[in-house]
Amino acid sequence: MNDTRTALVIGGGIAGPVAAMALRKAGIQATVYEAYAGTADGVGGGLGIAPNGQNALAVLDAQHVVTDIGLPVTAMVMTNSSGRRLAEFPGPPGLPVMQYVWRAELGGGLVDEAASRGVRTEHGKRLVSIDERPDGVTARFADGTTATADVLIGADGIRSTARSLIDPNAPKPRYTKLISFGGSTADMGLPATNGEMIFVFGRRAFFGYQVADDRSGGWFVNLPSDEPLTRAQCLKIPAEQWLARLRETFAKDAAPVRDILDRTKPEDLIVVGAMEDIPKVPTWHRGRVVLIGDAAHPTSPSSGQGASLAIEGAVQLARCLRDLPHEAAFDAYEALRRERCEKVIALAARTNSDKAAGPVARLMRDAAMLAMSKLLDPAKVAKRFDWQFN
Repeated sequence: MNDTRTALVIGGGIAGPVAAMALRKAGIQATVYEAYAGTADGVGGGLGIAPNGQNALAVLDAQHVVTDIGLPVTAMVMTNSSGRRLAEFPGPPGLPVMQYVWRAELGGGLVDEAASRGVRTEHGKRLVSIDERPDGVTARFADGTTATADVLIGADGIRSTARSLIDPNAPKPRYTKLISFGGSTADMGLPATNGEMIFVFGRRAFFGYQVADDRSGGWFVNLPSDEPLTRAQCLKIPAEQWLARLRETFAKDAAPVRDILDRTKPEDLIVVGAMEDIPKVPTWHRGRVVLIGDAAHPTSPSSGQGASLAIEGAVQLARCLRDLPHEAAFDAYEALRRERCEKVIALAARTNSDKAAGPVARLMRDAAMLAMSKLLDPAKVAKRFDWQFN
């Protein structure tokens, strides 16, 4: 039998609203507490919602939040700096098509969907401490207010306060040697990619883009950098300067990257900042407190799975709390999630290395991809990675 009737959800990004909706469906009252005073408009670039993330939302009848705003990605195409196709990976058969969305739109859509179901979100609530008792847990916020419930769920991201409170020795985020930018362009100046997302392994940086039927589209850059610039530090540099630097970075590449950058207005540049991960978070729960999403298993954006894993985990945690006492539920949730999430983090770390490859490693990578696409069935190659989507 379960012993959880109420929950505090710390963090109103992606994992938080989904957790609150899932808990509500499980018969548990949940309130979301978000540190920022308002919504995260303009924060975060584009991201993919994989089939597994969409299927998890479907459990809550909330998959429309993604499909209403997403651009379908039917295949991923790898090209080199001269524009040559190296490999093509179709989406897994029999599963929802991956959707490319803007993080700010997804976050806002999930908050609105949760609100429509009676979930309350309180803004301006920055967690500073946690007090546990045998019968409950109290969150104390920077504004002097408190809230009490049966359990507390830390969904507060890669720099989670909840994580540091349950484990002061928790590891810090690891810089991947890449900083990220994105942009939305009304007219990409290119024909539609017909559902394909094109990835360009440039000589000095990695670029991805997709063009819709109306010639609008989105793009992102992973720029190698020894200096781990945060988003705040990047924003101190004018967008015009960043765009000029990006154009210069891709100056010797034959792919249409510079044309896309030329069509991007400074006000449409999205600054994400340093790409980070944590290979292993030792402590996922303690007492009446548990972590989900990037608070528990932060993977770099190269995984294409960060948001989907967060959604999956939120739904699975709610199921565990529905069926088991909280301590057993937390153990079961971690047993279901840890190995899978850490495997994705490790895979993304290898992808990051490819994106920042030097001249020799770049040639070896391109040759390996080209040989693989010629000698092996692309669908069979893609199948090796299907474990992520199920």
